[in-house]
Amino acid sequence: MKKILLLCAAGMSTSLLVTKMKNYAKEKGVEVEIEACPVEKFMEKLSVYDIFLLGPQVRFKQDELNKIAKDYNKRVEVINMIDYGTMNGKKVLENALNYLS
Repeated sequence: MKKILLLCAAGMSTSLLVTKMKNYAKEKGVEVEIEACPVEKFMEKLSVYDIFLLGPQVRFKQDELNKIAKDYNKRVEVINMIDYGTMNGKKVLENALNYLS
């Protein structure tokens, strides 16, 4: 089972997006674990999740976090601003799964 963690400024703005992603995964029969938390918890979550998706408001952290994630064969990607703004759970999940394949 793939594990996806969304990282944002306070960990709250992504909760609706997580719900939409989970609903789409369930609808399509995709087994995936999806959670959200503040970007400050990245280090404690690094060994648990397969990919990390940054909310657009913290995209400036991508290079810094990717340098760390690379040592664990993980990656950090930024959620497309339009997909984030429209809470397009389908598109965000599809992108995450594509990054993992």
